Amino acid sequence: MEQQVVIAGGGPVGLWLAAELRLGGVSVTVVEERSDVDPRSKALTVHPRTIEILASRGVHKPFLAEGLRIPSGHFAMLDERLDFTELDTPFPYTLALPQARTEELLEEHALALGATIVRGHRVSGFTEDAGSVTVQVQGPNGSYELRAAYLVGCDGTRSTVRAAAGIDFPGTPSTVLGWLGDVVLDRPPRPGFGLFGPRGGLLVAPLPGGRHRLVGISPDSRTTQAPPDLTLEELRTKVVTMTGEDYGMRDPVWLSRFGNATRLAATYRRGRILLAGDAAHQHFPTGGVGMNVGIQDAHNLGWKLAATLGGRAPDGLLDSYHSERHPIGAQLMEHSRAQTALMTGFTPESLDLRSFLSGMIATQPAFGRALAERLTALAVAYPAPDATAHPLTGGRAPDLAFTDSGSGLHGRLRADGYLLLDLTDGVPGQGRRPENGHRAGVLADRARPGLTVLTGTLDRPPAAWAAVRAALIRPDGHIAWVGTDRDDAALAAAADRALATTHRATHRSMHGATPRSAAG
Repeated sequence: MEQQVVIAGGGPVGLWLAAELRLGGVSVTVVEERSDVDPRSKALTVHPRTIEILASRGVHKPFLAEGLRIPSGHFAMLDERLDFTELDTPFPYTLALPQARTEELLEEHALALGATIVRGHRVSGFTEDAGSVTVQVQGPNGSYELRAAYLVGCDGTRSTVRAAAGIDFPGTPSTVLGWLGDVVLDRPPRPGFGLFGPRGGLLVAPLPGGRHRLVGISPDSRTTQAPPDLTLEELRTKVVTMTGEDYGMRDPVWLSRFGNATRLAATYRRGRILLAGDAAHQHFPTGGVGMNVGIQDAHNLGWKLAATLGGRAPDGLLDSYHSERHPIGAQLMEHSRAQTALMTGFTPESLDLRSFLSGMIATQPAFGRALAERLTALAVAYPAPDATAHPLTGGRAPDLAFTDSGSGLHGRLRADGYLLLDLTDGVPGQGRRPENGHRAGVLADRARPGLTVLTGTLDRPPAAWAAVRAALIRPDGHIAWVGTDRDDAALAAAADRALATTHRATHRSMHGATPRSAAG
């Protein structure tokens, strides 16, 4: 096979997945129907968890340099915004960056890692057998085939891959049409401007290049009929109706409408076919989460698929992509529908409900923080393997600092394997004597292909980590196991039991990799 994986769709999700696979040593071809990056950017917001993901691979700096930092977010356009500055992340803000630029940066990243990206071609179908997938592709000069071990559909809500695989896409049809315009404003409102009332709701967000995006919804947005294309004059009328001002809008580069059809794929995997991003879930674009959830799908899938192809994966690892991410998709459906209900209610009762919830955010910090953590995906936690697991298990590992003054934990993660934190020097135990005045790492000799051991001491650890003596961190930054045993022998035995569930006892690595160990 010329490639081990074919990805249908070269948007942000497909491009990030391609890069993750290349970091795992997997050959990959991305097939994208568009000849060029679409300058019309559906997505604009890069959330904190997504920035963390970018940082874990060392590619976040261009995003930080070019994106506009916004230290708050909205839930259903409520008057009281969610404060991101108190979130436990190195990036307590969203970045306003057009999707077109995000795609350009991710394409550069994937290409630099050796991914093949074919533009102006589209996946039209496939056949599957026990050992491979034969992908039919339509190009400018006719049709041809690509053979691979797996095919991943990152080809949007009208996914050809999903349809050809016979995967159901149940949900609800669109009943609401929001609208947006990317325009020049000669008299823009204050930064972070938004309003909601009986005449409708409007958000105004700055864009790089001196433009602004106006996003809104109004009482006439409830419709199942397809109206004509949005015009600048209609946009102007809607904005003036709500605000009494058109802000000197002119020179539109994109005018569009969007619906609230909400659907979730019945399964994210069927045999050698997998789905990610909009091919797996469709929803009203509330809070700008769609692209982010898709990239996080790819981040969960990439290392699992690479480990499977590299012979490092335990049984069932690839199936865990569905079992972990499908519930996240269901949560996405829930909170996008909840926000849609709040954003399409213009009765006095609905407006009072909005006022009540805004008041809760303003006066109950824990409530606002919970909404912010959910919106930004910082709260995502996958099911622990059993009821006896440490409470941290399954959650996202914070960007822990080490006393060596090097990078934080996120900068030490590896796409091609787990990271075993040996913190026994900083959290003393019993059973091993110091050597030359320093304790030897209890777990230092556990390094193997697909597993790096990092021996270090945490600098001012969070309270939840104060008693942690070891932790196993997955390539996607989630916690697979936590050890707190004070006895060194018991800790080592517990680590070995955890590793037995995450790594094959014996395997042949695709690269013949040698064990890795590092000091922190």
